[in-house]
Amino acid sequence: MLSGWREVMARRPWRISAKLLIISSVVTVIGFSAICVNVMLDMRRGEEALARQTLENLATTIESDISRNIEIYDLSLKAVASNMLLPELATVSTPVRHLILFDHATTARHFGAIQVYDAEGRLTIDASTLDPPSENRADEDYFTVHRDNPGAGLFISRPMLFRGAYSIVLSRRISDTDGGFMGVVTGSIRFSYFHELFERLSLDPEDTITVLKRDRTIMMRRPFDLDVIGRNLNERQSWKADNLRAGSSYSGQGPVDPTPRLYARSGDGGPLFVVAGKPLSAVFELWRKEAYRIGAVVLALIVFMLASTLVLAREIGRRAEAERKLEELATTDALTGLKNRRKFDTVIDVEWRRAMRQKTPVALLMIDADHFKAYNDTFGHQAGDQVLVGIAICISDSVRRAGDCAARYGGEEFAVLLPDTSATEAFKIAETIRLKVQGWSDDQATSTVSCGIASLVPAAGMDWTILVAAADKALYAAKAGGRNQSVVASLPKLSLVA
Repeated sequence: MLSGWREVMARRPWRISAKLLIISSVVTVIGFSAICVNVMLDMRRGEEALARQTLENLATTIESDISRNIEIYDLSLKAVASNMLLPELATVSTPVRHLILFDHATTARHFGAIQVYDAEGRLTIDASTLDPPSENRADEDYFTVHRDNPGAGLFISRPMLFRGAYSIVLSRRISDTDGGFMGVVTGSIRFSYFHELFERLSLDPEDTITVLKRDRTIMMRRPFDLDVIGRNLNERQSWKADNLRAGSSYSGQGPVDPTPRLYARSGDGGPLFVVAGKPLSAVFELWRKEAYRIGAVVLALIVFMLASTLVLAREIGRRAEAERKLEELATTDALTGLKNRRKFDTVIDVEWRRAMRQKTPVALLMIDADHFKAYNDTFGHQAGDQVLVGIAICISDSVRRAGDCAARYGGEEFAVLLPDTSATEAFKIAETIRLKVQGWSDDQATSTVSCGIASLVPAAGMDWTILVAAADKALYAAKAGGRNQSVVASLPKLSLVA
């Protein structure tokens, strides 16, 4: 009995291990993939952080250079505005006046000549010539701003064509001692300065450098495009000012062209600020190549692992199936196809313990072929075997519940275990089997069976052999009473249900 139970349990680890193998492999693949994805995302964030830092440094460097030159040039404008208040200017000659006003003025090939306009906007002094041409700039924004706003300070105009070259105009107000408006002193920085500055940088063709005023007017951009220069980004509805705050970065489509870029902005150190941009495709190019390489390796490992798992699981399944078939052969009667005595002893032990725990009845039918020995001697062993097979078929047709166990108990004797079945229900099943056997056999050699029935609720200290003995005793009573009948055992002292 114990050996049979061990064989029943022997095949379960194989089935469980196959499932566990597949589950563990899937979990391993998911975990490994998650780790690889996390590593690649960290690499991507690292590449983005490095590119952002590079762009921030680039934007800050350019902004520092521009601010330094503007500051130097502004010192010259301040000096001229201050010297215009000297009373001796009205008494000296024009050359001497130039020496006084422009002696400390900054000169460079990218800086335009400093000019002075009176309160009416007329050009009165030009550092490049002693005889300035006749012109009036009263309508220019850099003139009207200083005229209407005494506290404007240094004003940087929009990019414009100034004195034959595209430039930005720097200007300051000239005020008398009482704060009255006397005119404007102006200078210019040509676009050639920005072109030369950008050419000194090592940039990719798709990289952008944008110089903007505080009001977000584009003063200069690389690559250079006159249609973009002078545009105010505040006029674009699809672009938000918060996208690029001072010292911050932004990733996505910019306000000028549709190319997705990583943008970094310089701080607020000067009158202009700089935004450096690099296409996202270039930022993540190396990462993308590495991600493809790692992804291909990981995918190959995953495919290999899953394929190996499926092969092993299939082999385990085949082995489990083979063991199941071996167990079935070891627990099945070869002639009738019913369970054999070995299997029956295992099942009744399990069901007996379950019924004891649940306090439910267990019924047992002991069935024996009537006059089988005489029939076997008369018609031969093959005919006898056919009778046993026919009886087994009748039993199988009558016992259909999953928990029921029909077995060949030995020779021409059969046993049917019926869990959770009362004696009355068991008697009905026994009669069904008996009548089927009687109706199945032919007229020349009628075969019948006798049935002994016992049903009881197991109690502590009882063994299932009591149930077998009671059913067997009832079987002998059926045979003694004339055969071809069913008898229910009556054992009140053992809690038998009759």
